[in-house]
Amino acid sequence: MKNQRVPLWLCLSLSLSLSLLLAAFALLPASVPAAQTKPNIIFIHADDLGYGDLSCYGQKNFRTPNLDRLAAEGTRFTQYYAGSTVCAPSRSALMTGQHTGHTRIRGNARYPLQPEDVTVAEVLKAAGYRTGLIGKWGLGEAGSTGIPNKQGFDYFFGYLNQRHAHNYYPTFLWRNETQVKLRNLVPDEDAEGSGNSTNRVDYTHDLFAEEALQFIAQNRPQPFFLYLAFTIPHANNEAKAKGMEVPELGEFAAKDWPAPEKAKAAMITLMDRDVGRLLDRLKALNLEKNTLVLFTSDNGPHKEGGADPAFHDSNGPLRGIKRDLTEGGIRVPMLVRWPGQTKAGAVSQTVWAHWDVLPTLAAVAGVKAPDKLDGISLLPALRGKKMPVHPTLYWEFHERGFAQAVRMGNWKAIRNNPGAPLELYDLQTDAGEQTNVADKHPEILQQIENYLKTARTPSPLWPGQAAPNR
Repeated sequence: MKNQRVPLWLCLSLSLSLSLLLAAFALLPASVPAAQTKPNIIFIHADDLGYGDLSCYGQKNFRTPNLDRLAAEGTRFTQYYAGSTVCAPSRSALMTGQHTGHTRIRGNARYPLQPEDVTVAEVLKAAGYRTGLIGKWGLGEAGSTGIPNKQGFDYFFGYLNQRHAHNYYPTFLWRNETQVKLRNLVPDEDAEGSGNSTNRVDYTHDLFAEEALQFIAQNRPQPFFLYLAFTIPHANNEAKAKGMEVPELGEFAAKDWPAPEKAKAAMITLMDRDVGRLLDRLKALNLEKNTLVLFTSDNGPHKEGGADPAFHDSNGPLRGIKRDLTEGGIRVPMLVRWPGQTKAGAVSQTVWAHWDVLPTLAAVAGVKAPDKLDGISLLPALRGKKMPVHPTLYWEFHERGFAQAVRMGNWKAIRNNPGAPLELYDLQTDAGEQTNVADKHPEILQQIENYLKTARTPSPLWPGQAAPNR
């Protein structure tokens, strides 16, 4: 049989048809692969956002419609706690599932995580997740054992150093272990990258938002874990009274407010806008139904950069702010949306904390959590089921002396200095911790004193002395 040549016009026609068909497929929303049964996980971490800084938690001066949407489509938790009242130990508790009596980093001094520390990223990576961190880390300097790429993250873009993260217009960020130069000029830049920009070109929050959208799009064929650690609304402490750095004030420019309060409101609404963009991207890529989204903060509101937390009532009904172990310093918003799993519009009084996140996400991924954790899985609570009373919660704080706090059921005890008497509050009737009832409940005090004897493990790094103030 002789070979027959296919006419050129037919070749061109078939090629054009194939090209059009491929183009049509490319325009279709990417669907979740049939083999992917594990949900994607996005954990959004604000920085110094108070309990009262979202309108779904009572904020009146400005609105946060996209975070309100997250609450309306999921569950709003009213008794969720950060790992600490300052940045680094709070993030260490989040990553390791251990409270500040056990986790390696218990204060803001620069000690890195070690190879033996098991992070939530390592647990999820072993479960088949692509893991990414975008934003602020604070648990290991460049070249140390604590950098994100040595602690379970496949991809990292952001700040390693906490003081570097003060500056919203730095000269560089890190992508994995490589410095990425930005267009900002910082004449007074110190060795850690902090300082004040004179041209303010590249705003890091905007870069983080874009990176997050790209990470989601690029990793949709497989389950992914994105730890999105925004720095809003932390202040640039080196800029002092002008430290609430934001590209524009928007709707707040005309407000008869102090300049730092206009900027703080603009920062939080900017973050809210970008959370909305992230939620929209999940929907556009057909990932919404198979993605668990959590939003919270690392501690209570700050009094830095010229901001006054009382102006916007940033701690809501709670007493205290960042660096306090009263509720205002450690109780923070927690919003959870997981379509088909969490109840829409629900409000939960379930008590949990940063160190519960690791075992909870391990349960979500269907894998065993590491041993020797202080946290428990709150997966039933995410699904709206009643949980037993949480085991005793513990915090310690290593600035301005050595302070400790305990939550045991509805009882909250605080010791502000070693040897000082415990203060005792009944959070069921006194969430604002206005009335110290220690003298009325000696039996409760004794239970808490007994607990405190074994609450922490000794650490040569954290002997109970003051640590640097960051």
